[in-house]
Amino acid sequence: METRIALIGIIVEDLESAEKINQILHEYGNHIVGRMGIPYKEKGISIISVVVNASNDIISTMSGKLGMIHGVNVKTIYSKK
Repeated sequence: METRIALIGIIVEDLESAEKINQILHEYGNHIVGRMGIPYKEKGISIISVVVNASNDIISTMSGKLGMIHGVNVKTIYSKK
């Protein structure tokens, strides 16, 4: 199966959603290359960057699940290779 590299950008506006986010990231952990989280306390949000190496279907499913969580905004950027 062909895989792609993608960057999933997550902005968490409802910090109560953190547990649901971590459950999904754990579920797809074998596809995650790296992750960085930045709490922005002054604005009351958190920003998470997740780099994944997976098939298009897995990346879009993971992004979709994250995007359905209340108070979470998600955008995904795919590599061209």
